[in-house]
Amino acid sequence: MLHQVGPDTQGPLDSIRSDGRGQFHFSFRPDSGTFYLLSAQYAGVEYFSPPVPTRVTQSASGLRIVVYDTSSKAPVSLEARHLVVTRPAEDGSRSVLDLMVLRNDSRLTRVPPDSVRPNWLGLLPRGTIGLEVAESDFSREALARRGDSLILLAPFAPGEKQITVQYLIPSDHKSVQLPLAAAGTSINVLAEEAEVRVDGSGVALADSQVLQGRTFHRWTGRAQSGAVLRIDLPGTGRAPTWLVVLPVAALTLVLIGAGWRSLVRPRPEATETGVLIDAIAALDIRYAGRQGETSPAEWDSYLAERARIKARLEASLAAGRRSQ
Repeated sequence: MLHQVGPDTQGPLDSIRSDGRGQFHFSFRPDSGTFYLLSAQYAGVEYFSPPVPTRVTQSASGLRIVVYDTSSKAPVSLEARHLVVTRPAEDGSRSVLDLMVLRNDSRLTRVPPDSVRPNWLGLLPRGTIGLEVAESDFSREALARRGDSLILLAPFAPGEKQITVQYLIPSDHKSVQLPLAAAGTSINVLAEEAEVRVDGSGVALADSQVLQGRTFHRWTGRAQSGAVLRIDLPGTGRAPTWLVVLPVAALTLVLIGAGWRSLVRPRPEATETGVLIDAIAALDIRYAGRQGETSPAEWDSYLAERARIKARLEASLAAGRRSQ
């Protein structure tokens, strides 16, 4: 399927079935200011291409979309876990920003075994509440909280993916515990309060980090199988509201940007743009042309989410042009 992402028109433009060798051909007249990309459906999973070259000096004849067979047993590993604990808000609760790096090293797309069980499950600190999905390689609809677990419902193609979520530590909790199931996972904990104590087999106090002008104490190490990460919290000296809101607006970007890049495996420069384009295409595949079949509230949510992703895409592309 050929998609267009332009200032005024977005959505599927054309579709075709590939031949027995997987080859396909589209003819179209590109519009300046519009981006084009391809998606292919194989074994019930959608895969997306990078942007289709449209300049006269470029050729799209070598563009490939790699698809995979599926399996519910393809291994997914948690490579790294980064947690940021802020000062307490006015109600005494603390915000936790949790960035996870997952990897599928197989040549199979991992899919859920059935319609009930999740595709992947990760443990969250016991006693925390709520869940907000931040900048992630999966859509908000693909991630949910079930008790003290984070569940992934979407297919997971081979490669590396990042998930960033936010949740709360209630004001009456003096500590939280996070079981570390897999040995070797890289662990980093940042705490804004100097009185916070972090304990866990394989994790030790390291240097401090300054993010957005705020100092965070850092613990780092590698998880040992069966260990439990314990975060002890001090009294709830209230912080101004803006100090707690800031991580949602700024720390997420810092963690997956330069301020946290040294702690996370570097990713290709084009990844962010590609992920954003993929997200827009996935929304269009689901909703474009189906307004009559969709409730007004859900349609408004689709338009709002699409506008948000599009704004990020434009900013990403503008940043790329400046760097060149």
